[in-house]
Amino acid sequence: MAERFKLAYKSPEEMQAAVDAYFEDCEGHVFIDETTGLPAKDKFGYPIIIGKKPLTVTGLALALGFNSRQTLLNYQSRNKKYNEIITKAKLKIENYAEMRLYDKDGSNGAKFNLQNNFRAWDANKKEEEKGAAINIICDIPKPAEGGMELPNVAQMSIDPQAIADAQDQLKQVTTEETQDD
Repeated sequence: MAERFKLAYKSPEEMQAAVDAYFEDCEGHVFIDETTGLPAKDKFGYPIIIGKKPLTVTGLALALGFNSRQTLLNYQSRNKKYNEIITKAKLKIENYAEMRLYDKDGSNGAKFNLQNNFRAWDANKKEEEKGAAINIICDIPKPAEGGMELPNVAQMSIDPQAIADAQDQLKQVTTEETQDD
């Protein structure tokens, strides 16, 4: 018998409070200069923030008390009451990563995070969208004596993109030939 999924939170409000606490903890706090009692500022005049942490899906999972990132994702998909809370939290994390794309110090990490944690950002998954390869069987009889000899059966596996490229090349050659006439 399959094990029943146990909820770690008794109410959506309880989970929302834990999510809010995670985001608040990640913000860090302003460093106060002990001599003046005022916020310390960097060379550009901005307040110095200490304890600031990046927003991550794994960090959210740990803050919610889950053993893995996958547990958070399973929780999201198995319970409608909490789906909206987790989806909104993940959207906030995605927004943070997007903003880091414009920051010279965080762009590579942000790109990695977006490609690995958010489906729409993974350009490499186009392989899944490709159709099956097309098998072409060439069964051409041998030509009469003195002609070029061809194999009886040749089997090739051609990628759909290769066919599209070949068609484009053929159009280009045909266009060039008609212009020469």
